[in-house]
Amino acid sequence: MASTGVFPCYENQFSVGTKGETSTDTDMKPIAEMESYSIKFDGKPQEWTPYETDGWTERMMTGKGFTLSVSGKRCVGDVGNDYIAGLAWLNGRSCNTKMTWNFPSGGKLEFNAVVNVTSVDGGKSEDIAPLEFDVLSNGKPTYTAPAASGA
Repeated sequence: MASTGVFPCYENQFSVGTKGETSTDTDMKPIAEMESYSIKFDGKPQEWTPYETDGWTERMMTGKGFTLSVSGKRCVGDVGNDYIAGLAWLNGRSCNTKMTWNFPSGGKLEFNAVVNVTSVDGGKSEDIAPLEFDVLSNGKPTYTAPAASGA
């Protein structure tokens, strides 16, 4: 059921395709022990200044991408966590996968991604091992709007 009003961030739910680019719905798994997801959009605006604008710049967004930066703890034995941690040692298309983001509103974002693991297993002796990674969008995502609530 879709939420209205403000919401805690943990109501966002993320899943990773544990079979890479060939993942199906049954291969989509949550990633245990993640504490933070933040998104940064990478717009590609083009600029031009025609004579008729008296020196004022015109702009148009002609491309877009995004990066999710994720941090949490390494959780050996969790399918999603193990899958992401294993990508630290791979290159090329082996780091490509599918991701799903379910929003508290009931909306859903499905997208292809490149996973860049930035920290795994290290730290001070008294720390809990980290798992940190960036998820870079790879191509156009599919957004499904929340179902309209009718009375």
